[in-house]
Amino acid sequence: MAGWHHRLDGRVCGCCGALRPRYKRLVDNIFPEDPEDGLVKTNMEKLTFYALSAPEKLDRIGAYLSERLIRDVGRHRYGYVCIAMEALDQLLMACHCQSINLFVESFLKMVAKLLESEKPNLQILGTNSFVKFANIEEDTPSYHRSYDFFVSRFSEMCHSSHEDLEIKTKIRMSGIKGLQGVVRKTVNDELQANIWDPQHMDKIVPSLLFNLQHVEEAESRSPSPLQAPEKEKENPAELAERCLRELLGRAAFGNIKNAIKPVLIHLDNHSLWEPKVFAIRCFKIIMYSIQPQHSHLVIQQLLSHLDANSRSAATVRAGIVEVLSEAAVIAATGSVGPTVLEMFNTLLRQLRLSIDYVLTGSYDGAISLGTKIIKEHEERMFQEAVIKTIGSFASTLPTYQRSEVILFIMSKVPLPSLHHPMETGRTGENRNRLTQIMLLKSLLQVSTGFQSNNMMSALPSNFLDRLLSTALMEDAEIRLFVLEILISFIDRHGNRHKFSTISTLSDISVLKLKVDKCSRQDTIFMKKHSQQLYRHIYLSCKEETNIHKHYEALYGLLALISIELANEEVVVDLIRLVLAVQDVAQVNEENLPIYNRCALYALGAAYLNLISQLTTVPAFCQHIHEVIETRKKEAPYMLPEDVFVERPRLTHNLDGVVIELLFRQSKISEVLGGSGYNADRLCVPYIPQLTDEDRLSKRKSIGETISLQVEVESRNSPEKEERVPAEEITYETLKKAIVDSVAVEEQERERRRQVVEKFQKAPFEEIAAHCGARASLLQSKLNQIFEITIRPPPSPSGTITAAYGQPQNHSIPVYEMKFPDLCVY
Repeated sequence: MAGWHHRLDGRVCGCCGALRPRYKRLVDNIFPEDPEDGLVKTNMEKLTFYALSAPEKLDRIGAYLSERLIRDVGRHRYGYVCIAMEALDQLLMACHCQSINLFVESFLKMVAKLLESEKPNLQILGTNSFVKFANIEEDTPSYHRSYDFFVSRFSEMCHSSHEDLEIKTKIRMSGIKGLQGVVRKTVNDELQANIWDPQHMDKIVPSLLFNLQHVEEAESRSPSPLQAPEKEKENPAELAERCLRELLGRAAFGNIKNAIKPVLIHLDNHSLWEPKVFAIRCFKIIMYSIQPQHSHLVIQQLLSHLDANSRSAATVRAGIVEVLSEAAVIAATGSVGPTVLEMFNTLLRQLRLSIDYVLTGSYDGAISLGTKIIKEHEERMFQEAVIKTIGSFASTLPTYQRSEVILFIMSKVPLPSLHHPMETGRTGENRNRLTQIMLLKSLLQVSTGFQSNNMMSALPSNFLDRLLSTALMEDAEIRLFVLEILISFIDRHGNRHKFSTISTLSDISVLKLKVDKCSRQDTIFMKKHSQQLYRHIYLSCKEETNIHKHYEALYGLLALISIELANEEVVVDLIRLVLAVQDVAQVNEENLPIYNRCALYALGAAYLNLISQLTTVPAFCQHIHEVIETRKKEAPYMLPEDVFVERPRLTHNLDGVVIELLFRQSKISEVLGGSGYNADRLCVPYIPQLTDEDRLSKRKSIGETISLQVEVESRNSPEKEERVPAEEITYETLKKAIVDSVAVEEQERERRRQVVEKFQKAPFEEIAAHCGARASLLQSKLNQIFEITIRPPPSPSGTITAAYGQPQNHSIPVYEMKFPDLCVY
C-alpha cells in the first residue's frame, strides 16, 4: 500500500523532488538556475553514466527532455532550449545500445520542433543537432524512421528570402547542411526510405542548384583577403557544390537518372540553357562527381532531353548541345560504350531537323515569313554548335571508334548515285545542299587531327568513293570541304599549315617539313587509289567557280601527297598531272576566265618548284628555276606571288604563250630519266578516264571530258607545234559510246561467269586438255611475234637506224639466246 501511495505521489505531486523518478531528477539537475551559466557538466556526466548503465531508460529520458524543450520553446526560454539540445547531443554521442531507436524518435521530434520555429536561431540550432546526429554510425537498424519532413524543411530553408542578408545566408547554409546530413544518414541504409526516389530528389537537387546560382552574389560580398579563408566556409554556393558532389558520388547505377532529371527540369524552368554558362558548370560538376562507368547514363539523358526539346528555340537547343559537348569530352576519358554512335546519330538528326526549320521558317512546317530571318540566324548558330560538338567529342575517341564515326557520317551524306537518290524540286535541292554542307563540315571536324599509320584503314574504299563523288558537284563550297577533308586525313605529320600560302620558295628547307619514308601500306594504298585521287584533282582544277581557297587546298593536297604517300612512281604521276593542268590553262578548251588560267599556271609553278627540291635532281631543279625566273621577268601573272593575293595582278591576254614560259614535258622527262625515274611514263601525258560518277553528277563538261580522251595525240606536250585534229564528237557518238560500253560490260561479266562455272564443274581431264591447247596456241603466237619484232627486214645499208639516227648492229634473236633455267617461260 505504501509503495502504491509513493508512485501516486510521484506522478501527481511533481513539486516533490524526492518523490520524482531518478531519471527526471538527473535531467532536471543538468539545467542551471541561470541559463547563461550553461549546461551543468558534472550533472551531465551523472546523467550520461545513468543512461549507459540503464539503457532501457533512454526512451524515457528522451521523452522527458522533449517535453521540457517544447515547454521552453513555448515560453521563449531559449537558453534552456539550447541546454536541452546540448544534452541530447551528448547522449547521442555516448549511447549506441539497442534502445537508441526510441531515444532517436524523441530527438528527431525535438529537432522538428526547432525547425518549425520562425526564429532563425532555433532553426540553425536544430539543424546543427541534426548534422551531429547524421554523422553518428548507429549499431542498430531502424525500420520505421522517416525523414520526409526534414527533406522538405531543409529544402525550404535553402530558398530562404529573409530580409537580413546575413541571416538569410545562415539559414540557407543550415538548409544545405541539413540536406547533406539527410543524404549521409540515409544513402547507405537499406532499411530507410529511398532518398533517391523522385519525390526526394525533386526537392534536394533544385535546392542545391538554387544556391549554386547565387555564387556571383556571394563573391560580390567577399571580404578582405585576410578574412577570405574563414568566409569561404560561409558561402552557400561552395557548400551547395560540395553537397551536390557528395550526393552524386554516392549514386549507384540505378539512381543516376533520378538525380540528373531534376537538374534538366531546373535548367528548363529557369531558362538557364541560353546563357549556358551555369548549365555547363552544373554538368562539369556532375561528370567529375559520378563514377566514370556511369558517364554514359548522363550522356543518354542529355541526348533524350535534346530530342524532347526538338521544337524548342534554337538558343535552348544550342545550349543543350554545348553542355553535351562538355560532358561528352569528360565522359570520353571514362567508359562511353554504345553511346558513341547513338550520340552522333542524335546530333545528325538534329542537324537535319534544323535544316528543315531553316527552309520552312517554323517548327511545325508552316511558312512564317515574319519570324524566318530571326529563326534562320538562330538555327545557324545551333548548327555550328552541333558541328563543334561532333568534332570535340570525336577528337577524344580512340582511332577505331573514330573510323566508325567517320563512316557513319559519310553514309548520311545524300549523293547523286544509283543507290542514294536525291530529293527533287527546289526545296529538295536546297535540303540536299544544306545537308551535304553540314555533314561535310561535321566530317571535317572529325577528320581534323586524325592519326592513322595505315591509309587503307583511314580511307577505306567505301568511304573514299563516296567522298570523292562529292568532289564532282558544281557547288564550290562542297568541293572545298572535300579537299579539306582529304588534306586532314593525309596530313599525319602536321605539315598542312606550311602550305597555306602558295609560293615559289627558292629554298624549301625554311619550311622545316617533317618527311617520313613511304611505308608499304601507303604504297599499296596509292596503287589502289592513286588514279582516283589524280582524276578528282585534275577535274577540280578545271572548275570555273574555283576561288583562291580552292587553289590553296589543291596545292596543299598535292604537296601532302608528295610528302606523305609518294614513291618514285607517284612523283612521276604527280608531275604528269600538273603538266596536264598546265595544258588545261594553255589550250583553254573549258573557256576558263583569265584568273582561273593564271591560277593554274601559278599552281603548277608552285608545285613543280616544291617537287623539284624534294627530288633533289639538280637538272630538274635548274629547269624549273629557269622557267620561274623567265616568268618573273616576262609574265609575273603566271606566278603565285602575283595571282594568289588580295588584288591579283593579271594580264588581259593569255593567248600565244611562248614556250620559254612553260614547263616542258620532254625536258623534264629527259632530266628525270637520267636520274633513274621512269622516262617512258613521263613522256605519256596524263588523261583522266570517264567513269559513272560523271554521268551521275551534275557536271556540265562530260562531253568535253570525252573529247579530251579522243585528242590524246594533240595534248602530248606544250611545245609541240603541229596538233592532230580531234575527232568530231556528236550527240549520237556519245550516246552510242555509253550504250555500247554498258553492253560490252554485261557481255564480259557473262563470259567470266561461264569460265568460272566451267572450272568449277568440268572434269579434270577436260580442263587439262583445254589449258594444253591454249598453251600451244599461245606459244605459236609468241613465235610469230618474235619473228616479226626481232628479225626486221634488212635495210639497204645493212644496218638498223635507231630512234636518234645512230647506227645499230643486228642483234641475236631472243629465242636463240641461252638463258638461265629460271628465266625459261
